[in-house]
Amino acid sequence: MMQRVVALSGGVGGAKLALGLYRVLPPGTLTVLVNTGDDFEHLGLRICPDLDTTLYTLAGLADPERGWGRKDETWNFMETLAVVGGDTWFRLGDRDLALHLERTCRLAEGASLSAVIEEVSPRLGICATVVPVTDDPVRTEVETEDGVLPFQEYFVRRRCEPRVLKFHYAGAARARLSPGARRALADGPDLIVICPSNPFLSIDPQLAIPALRPALRASGAPVIAVTPIIGGEAVKGPTAKIMRELGLALTPAVIARHYADVINGFVADARDEGGGVEFGCAVTFTNTLMRSLEDRECLARAVLAFAAAAALRRSARA
Repeated sequence: MMQRVVALSGGVGGAKLALGLYRVLPPGTLTVLVNTGDDFEHLGLRICPDLDTTLYTLAGLADPERGWGRKDETWNFMETLAVVGGDTWFRLGDRDLALHLERTCRLAEGASLSAVIEEVSPRLGICATVVPVTDDPVRTEVETEDGVLPFQEYFVRRRCEPRVLKFHYAGAARARLSPGARRALADGPDLIVICPSNPFLSIDPQLAIPALRPALRASGAPVIAVTPIIGGEAVKGPTAKIMRELGLALTPAVIARHYADVINGFVADARDEGGGVEFGCAVTFTNTLMRSLEDRECLARAVLAFAAAAALRRSARA
């Protein structure tokens, strides 16, 4: 029985598997370390898209169509803002505004981002630990043919259209792990899961923090990554486009090798089984396409079962 599981996550795909793990694990045993590289300030508010997607998803409040924001959302604020000539390229729903405003006020009072999320999570009925990977500013910048763009400028305003050349994670070299992240990795987790998030936009900003890789290794737990690539395409978002522009083959094995220095195992989709491709680590194949809540739970169970089997094999060799 897994007593403590840590998941590294960001974006919609990561939140889906985090929800699956949340539902199949005992209450209070899951910690989700969330990317902060796409955080930014907008309209005077601190916006934390990946953290909010994780909170809304675990709380059952996420919009099932868009995958981000809250369900049953209204847009009176944005409509009125447009009338008075305000900046509307980044849409904020009326319900969603409450969290942005409260977070901004608490940060202005001197609270850390970790403290704000720790206060908000139980108020949303969440029985898991959701923590930003760092309280220090880390900002993803996308080097494109049109110049270096802040992440949200590239992702939302420019709709990922400029060709990607490289990524920068400004501030990461000086960033420290948040107290919650350090604690989760130092407390002897049974398993660490890298969710099927965009490697370059959601996971690499976390791995760019100098203390994270050593903490993953020192935890003693197996680290298993789940593919965001299925049958030569990404399920959602710009992962496939980015990989093509970086000259990378659209295969799960490429993703596994991308994480080669931190993972012990990899979960690929059954559609990609065969061909004798070298993953560089232990691999299992299963359905990783999460269209339904049942799919998310089934994938979570498959990840846990793979980790348990891998742990048994290591024990036998010892």
